[in-house]
Amino acid sequence: MSGAEWHARVECAGEVAGAGFLVAPGTVLTCAHVALDRGPLTVSFPQRPGSPAVPARVVAHGDWAGGPADPGDLAVLELAEEVAIAPAALAPAVTAHGERKLVAYGFPAGWDEGTLAEYRTTGPVLVGGEWIQLEAWSGYGQPLVAGFSGAAVTLVETGEVVGMVTAAAGAKGVLSGRMMPTDVIERHWPGLAGLVPASGSAPAARRRLRGLVEQAVRAGLDCDPVRLYSDAAGELDPPPPPEGFDSLWSAAWFVQGELDDPETATRFADRLESLLATPAVHRSTARPDWAPILIELGHSGAGEDLVRVEVSAYSGGRRHPVASDTVPHTRLRACVQDGIEAAFCRLTPGAEELIAFVLPRDWLDWPVDRWESDAEDDTPLGLALPVVVTDHVRRRARTRHALTRAWNRLDSRTGASVHRVACGRPGQPSELRLALLESEHCLAGFATAPDAARTSEHFKTSLTAPAPVIVWSRRGCGEPDGCGDDCPSTAFLDELDAHVSRIPPAELPRTVLTLRRKAEAKDGHWARDIQLLWDDPRCFTDPHEEAAHLRSPVARSAPRPAVQHAQLPLGDARFTVA
Repeated sequence: MSGAEWHARVECAGEVAGAGFLVAPGTVLTCAHVALDRGPLTVSFPQRPGSPAVPARVVAHGDWAGGPADPGDLAVLELAEEVAIAPAALAPAVTAHGERKLVAYGFPAGWDEGTLAEYRTTGPVLVGGEWIQLEAWSGYGQPLVAGFSGAAVTLVETGEVVGMVTAAAGAKGVLSGRMMPTDVIERHWPGLAGLVPASGSAPAARRRLRGLVEQAVRAGLDCDPVRLYSDAAGELDPPPPPEGFDSLWSAAWFVQGELDDPETATRFADRLESLLATPAVHRSTARPDWAPILIELGHSGAGEDLVRVEVSAYSGGRRHPVASDTVPHTRLRACVQDGIEAAFCRLTPGAEELIAFVLPRDWLDWPVDRWESDAEDDTPLGLALPVVVTDHVRRRARTRHALTRAWNRLDSRTGASVHRVACGRPGQPSELRLALLESEHCLAGFATAPDAARTSEHFKTSLTAPAPVIVWSRRGCGEPDGCGDDCPSTAFLDELDAHVSRIPPAELPRTVLTLRRKAEAKDGHWARDIQLLWDDPRCFTDPHEEAAHLRSPVARSAPRPAVQHAQLPLGDARFTVA
């Protein structure tokens, strides 16, 4: 109970009406008989002495009919302003059963600052499908009386809430009462969905996650909860809600309350802990969290007019195939458009999209960035989204390993160093290989297209060395043997070098998108036909290891334990509202 600032006192016209507890920064739960049909309500937090009371209003309730034995005795209060208090941690009601001490914090007459009552559950039977019966932990101490209505019933060991006090025994000297368990509260108010963790989740894991979230909120951690969840989610976990998460708290409640696999909550906590341990300056320069759509095109082998098309979406670091077909060239663009549309449904909401074409080497110069975005939208794809290409050969395991090692080094780079392959004097391919393997160069810049005879060997070398990034102009100079230093393609390399020298390599897809948009608006712009081969294997699951990400659903098939329901006779004379 120490430090549980979320305990609330509900007042009407300056008089204590009952208790409550904070479940979100602007939401308090209490009993309907405490809050309904009352005058103006205020809520204060006695664990924060001196803090002002906050006006509140009832925004939802459980259709309570007014009698002490009527179900639905729940009211949801919306505060006029959010409070900077960590909400209560909720636990499954089944964790309250057995010889476990429970504590309620109420405000009986003469105890405006609050007092504690110690209880236990009588058993796992759900009385009338609505309540769990409570009995005093000992034969003395504070009984449940008026002023405890709406109080959170908490586990002494963890401080987690397992229910809410709704009634006390009416007979004098009878130390018993009732609580509405968390799963019944959720039934009456769907807004609680996701706040109650799965019954199999370990208390220690819940406490750890809660502590990390509290630390992150206090530190003002700049963290996208949707991306954090997607990174932690397992193969069989659901995607994040379409509307995303409105806070880190809501994402944490989602992994605790909506998922069966406790390992997801552990991974979520691990990633959050890692973010907290990362200095803010490093977080601010972290590489973009790309959400790629991979479009693999290839020769079908069934005829020169047919193209094999496979489209996949990457979410949470895993690959999700969405389309596969073999189509004639006349239907290729429409097939790609349909595949991209289907892939968007699998992306994490709010993530940074990246369109990546994997092409045979003889197709790498295709102007895929100029293809129409959609059948109803002729905006070039490369003006709407970052578009990059890569080579089928670079999907080999050995090449992926080398590229990953190179990109790990590039994470600390504030700009891309260009090795220039000029139009008229490209130099020897061996010089290019040495520069890419042993120097600081990470980008091979070509003044002309990859199929030019004078530079084709250089281009092959940059693919296999491998160069993490390759950029060229599809336009080139048009001269078979090149045209020297005054070639327009030389000006392309000058402009490229000037632009990328200040850009971290991981951000180049976004930079090239900006350049393409500028080129579209200005005739003769140097980047009009820019082609970017950009390949960070950390954004794409290794095709040789994807099978390792699959998990058997058998381990997730065990049902959650449930409280036994029984219909027992009720009588208004035996219990009164607390």
